[in-house]
Amino acid sequence: MREYVIEVSKIEELQTLNDKNELETIFFRAKSTIVNGEKVLLVRKDKNGKSEKFDELSTEDELEQYRQRVFRYLH
Repeated sequence: MREYVIEVSKIEELQTLNDKNELETIFFRAKSTIVNGEKVLLVRKDKNGKSEKFDELSTEDELEQYRQRVFRYLH
């Protein structure tokens, strides 16, 4: 299995759209990646379109903390 990349701008877009189903799908895939011993990379694209890693998650606890931050303001 490979590292799973989460593009944070996509997460932000899904938050704006209140698309909980797609967010849950992303977090399900991320959890599967971590359970299989790989890391989840959080990336943001710069103004030139290049993806830049700014954080990585390697445990289920780290992923759950990030998930809670993402879902905090969704109703």
